[in-house]
Amino acid sequence: MCWSRRRVGSHRRSGGRRGPVIAAIVKFAAISVGIYFAIALGLIASQRPVKLAGEGGLDFSPLTGDETGEPAELQPYTARDGSQLHFRSYASGRDDAPLLVFIHGSGWHSLGYDGLARTIAASGAADVVLPDLRGHGPNPRRRGDIDYIGQFEDDLADLIGIVRKPGQTLMIGGHSSGGGLAIRFCGGAYGDMAEGAVLLAPYLHYKAPTVRPNSGGWAHPLTRRIIGLTMLNTIRITALNFLSAIQFAFPQSVLDGPQGGTATKAYSFRLNTSYAPRNDYKADIAAMPRFLLVAGSDDEAFVASEYEPVMSAANPKGNYEIIEGLSHLEVIDAPQAASAISGFIEGL
Repeated sequence: MCWSRRRVGSHRRSGGRRGPVIAAIVKFAAISVGIYFAIALGLIASQRPVKLAGEGGLDFSPLTGDETGEPAELQPYTARDGSQLHFRSYASGRDDAPLLVFIHGSGWHSLGYDGLARTIAASGAADVVLPDLRGHGPNPRRRGDIDYIGQFEDDLADLIGIVRKPGQTLMIGGHSSGGGLAIRFCGGAYGDMAEGAVLLAPYLHYKAPTVRPNSGGWAHPLTRRIIGLTMLNTIRITALNFLSAIQFAFPQSVLDGPQGGTATKAYSFRLNTSYAPRNDYKADIAAMPRFLLVAGSDDEAFVASEYEPVMSAANPKGNYEIIEGLSHLEVIDAPQAASAISGFIEGL
């Protein structure tokens, strides 16, 4: 009986010692969480969008010059959430032609790629579709914003499901950030849909050796805000993802021009994240099917000579063509680029 009492007393004393330890751990955890939130929110609050000088690092004249002929009309389609989005369509005239869905670059929309799409379709290489991504174009519901990270991929899958003919080979492609989204698409849930890819001077990742500082003066990321929002997203807090995370330095001549009202000058965190390969960008590159990459040697945003070394290490299925003397936007309408794309598609 005495032994039993001593045992009970021992348990009580042991429990008494554990109580303060557990309380200290809980207090430490609460303080750590508080500090984490304070740092994240402080970083977010410490940086806001600014008025840019009005002269960016890119020459936009290739995208805002006189159009040759009437551009293809925007056509509506309904995405899975009921939103009405738009695209332009260019038929090759061949019943057995593959489909190329080609994505525009940051800040702009499908109209700037009308000439390229016409040339490829006229060659008979592919039917071409140019989407205006959600948050872009003449009259988006919320310019520069989407509803959640990954929505672009869902929208593209919905569009492909509508415009693709039964059994038609799918090519995914894009320019600049649009090329980055094409890479992301290949590395995501819908990657198996694409049998080939076409990339014009694609954005890979901010840590990739291809990227010049601030994309040559074009992109102005709100870095502290991005870090804070990334911290919150790491613990699945997404309520502030609507906040602007990056701005673009459009030349004032573009903003004052006839298409100035269609420019998208800033992106939310969730849109900007959705418009590029994932943080493990090499895994997205590795998931790509056979692809062609075309860039200009004088690209102001990206280092063209670095594409092949970094991408071939992750994926050996790429062809690379660097066109001498062309800038980031000049490559879009360069005859050499259209010819290279048509030849690549026909050779698949």
